[in-house]
Amino acid sequence: LSQLWRELERRERLLFAKLITGSLRIGVSRGLVIRALAEAFDIERDVMAHRLMGKFSPTADEFQRLVGPANESDLLSRPYPFCLANPVSGLPQDLLQLDDTLAEWKWDGIRAQLIRRNGETYIWSRGEERIEDRFPELTSAAIELPDGMVLDGELLGWKDQRPLPFLSLQRRINRKSVGKKLLSEVPVLYQAFDLLEESCQDLRGLPLNERRRRLESLLERQEMESDQGATIRISPRLNSDDWEALTALRQSARQVGAEGLMLKSLCSTYATGRRVGHWWKWKVDPLTIDAVLIYAQRGHGRRATLYTDYTFALWHDGNLVPFAKAYSGLTDAEMGDVDRFVRQNTIERFGPVRSVRPELVMELAFENIQRSDRHKSGVAVRFPRILRWRQDKPASQANTLAELHSLAELV
Repeated sequence: LSQLWRELERRERLLFAKLITGSLRIGVSRGLVIRALAEAFDIERDVMAHRLMGKFSPTADEFQRLVGPANESDLLSRPYPFCLANPVSGLPQDLLQLDDTLAEWKWDGIRAQLIRRNGETYIWSRGEERIEDRFPELTSAAIELPDGMVLDGELLGWKDQRPLPFLSLQRRINRKSVGKKLLSEVPVLYQAFDLLEESCQDLRGLPLNERRRRLESLLERQEMESDQGATIRISPRLNSDDWEALTALRQSARQVGAEGLMLKSLCSTYATGRRVGHWWKWKVDPLTIDAVLIYAQRGHGRRATLYTDYTFALWHDGNLVPFAKAYSGLTDAEMGDVDRFVRQNTIERFGPVRSVRPELVMELAFENIQRSDRHKSGVAVRFPRILRWRQDKPASQANTLAELHSLAELV
């Protein structure tokens, strides 16, 4: 270390000291890390992205594995980097040609790659966590799949021919061991929508229509089911002659327990990350409700000095009942205004949390809603965020808990 220190310039010493002491607090995107390592060690970006999948331990041996010569055994259990979709913000026909489009339901489950290599089964979530131990019945069903194969798909809680709410599936994820009772209460289904590897051959460079043809050949009319009931199926195509029919399907998504539609170019390769023109997610319009800000606490990162994490409530019998937390959706200027309001209108403090005068109303959006005995409000909402600050509306005109419950009845 002393020799290296003497060789470094003054600015380099500052960076080096922060690196070895763990005090470097500069946020760097994953993509930039992949690009920098790939260029520094003359490795293709897609290869570097693949090597970085999963848990990385900051040791010399692990770093050598990352930047050294290719070793296929190191990648045996690792997933491929996931191909991600861009949201449709306008009209889908402005983005895709109908005759080059594969439409599927967009499910609200766990995106996962199911890997069969060397006689073993590995299941990786998009969050790069191995989860096969939480789904033993799916691992059992996968034994019927051929070796040297990788599927991409959605893992769903599934009962009575429709998906269970995501919170039900989350019970499986949050357990280190899964008992018979939970296996029975939350059976699962794996909807496969892509084939990334076949006979140990990487298929990601092939167009989607060819990967889909091979996937259908592999899985069509072959539902793989274990003794415990887990099933592996192919995600169905949603055939349509025009965009109006696809629009109608999208509007009916909640009736089948879906979030909307996935639209994929049949010519697209399986790219790393988000690539414009490849995959699009066309979600149904969110559910919305006007709620009152009642609690706030400081945010994280660049927001660590501002009160930007909020708890919202709805009226019930003359009282405000909390039902959701949200921290995104306001502009920087609006966050500054709310921060000043919180500091000037604090009623009580509970550790890092401040209770404030119930005066500010925000319109919240969320993707889904379900009954929940774990929440005081009796419901849980999915992905709540702030749509706008309703400065035109007094707190007395915010929505009621009964109105929120009525939304749960419609979903």
